[in-house]
Amino acid sequence: MASAAEQLAANMNFGAFAKATELHKRIGFTIMAMVVYRLGTYIPIPGIDINAFSNAFQGQSQGILGMFNMFSGGAVERMAIFALNVGPYISASIIVQLLGTVYPPWEKLRKEGGEAGRKTLNQYTRYLTVLLALLQSFGIAVGLQNSPGLVNNPGVFFLVSTVVTLTGGTLFLMWLGEQITSRGVGNGVSLIIFAGIVAVLPRGIFQMFSMTQTGALPGVALFLIAALAIAVVLVIVFMERSQRRLLVQYPKRQQGNRMFGGDTSFLPLKINTAGVIPPIFASSLLLLPATAMSFLASADLPAYLQWMPGVVGELQHGRPAFMVLYGALIVFFCFFYTSVVFNPEDTAENLRKYGGFLPGIRPGKRTAEYLDFVLTRLTVIGAAYITVVCLLPEALIAFYNAPFYLGGTSLLIVVSVTMDTVTQIQSHLLAHQYEGLIKKSKLRGGRGR
Repeated sequence: MASAAEQLAANMNFGAFAKATELHKRIGFTIMAMVVYRLGTYIPIPGIDINAFSNAFQGQSQGILGMFNMFSGGAVERMAIFALNVGPYISASIIVQLLGTVYPPWEKLRKEGGEAGRKTLNQYTRYLTVLLALLQSFGIAVGLQNSPGLVNNPGVFFLVSTVVTLTGGTLFLMWLGEQITSRGVGNGVSLIIFAGIVAVLPRGIFQMFSMTQTGALPGVALFLIAALAIAVVLVIVFMERSQRRLLVQYPKRQQGNRMFGGDTSFLPLKINTAGVIPPIFASSLLLLPATAMSFLASADLPAYLQWMPGVVGELQHGRPAFMVLYGALIVFFCFFYTSVVFNPEDTAENLRKYGGFLPGIRPGKRTAEYLDFVLTRLTVIGAAYITVVCLLPEALIAFYNAPFYLGGTSLLIVVSVTMDTVTQIQSHLLAHQYEGLIKKSKLRGGRGR
């Protein structure tokens, strides 16, 4: 027999969506927030010669700056007020979460602080975001000023205005993402990155067809890239929906003359528990030093820093060093973020508290060890899947020197965020229908009296 949730899901239709006014407001707020974000990617920072910067950017559009530009929705090539995007916020989140596992006071806040501890750590993340945004924006301002012909009036005023503008843009996006999460639909930060990637996808497709017409990209390569992109999407959908379901049993108990319990349920463990976080975190960590070094490498460097352009060259898109570091960081963050979002000991304790147990496994410590055993092996599969999805298309595209907007990283983010957002919309619809059923039952009960 279908459960109540399955029955509600089967009855969902456009009529139910039309009646969900609260969901309409959330979707409308999310769309308006995305429009505001896209408008900000077209407003350049003051004091920049846009044409000169655009010409300078074209020389590095296929490198690490091109990848940064993809995540920012084209804001980097226009040096817009949102050029930093949410990169500093993501980097700050990585640092705070890492310290939350090794720094005892923050570890205590994370494990025992509850809602207050979570808010405190979020506040620390905001403070660190401001610091990282100030450092990155200052590095960008100095790099721009040291590049001849890019700045109209170099000087202290340009440095200050650039730092304030770029830092303010990042903080605004951080606030906008939090507002989308609380008042809209989906995860705000993920949707901002999603909107940036989707905005540049048509350009990448058009560029690939143009390269095919001019002979720069063989027709066979275009077919392989298109087929691989479709295959990657199918694999992502299949893997993101895959899960290991552990059987949980509850013993029977008697209260008075009635018998309760004896039910069974399932504990679902996703193959990819970390979701889209690992490639985003890995990209942010690679973009942070590589961007700073690329700006510094464009200036006149002293003799002891002449090695820097070579390092920047090895960290360009498609290079072996970039691929190895990118893959290693993805695997690391898969295991790290899984350990953050799923605690086997807490799950085992909650099962024991409510009387649940895994068949053949003793409650308590043995259950926690078994959950950790299963989760570790699932994470190995999930990490391998994400690494292959992100690196295989990137290698193929880099080999044929095609634009990487259809790479595995961008496809993974777009598909995963889309699936997560659709799931949240369905959850809101289910909640709306459930509230409607409760109201109808109350009205029937009142009439019966």
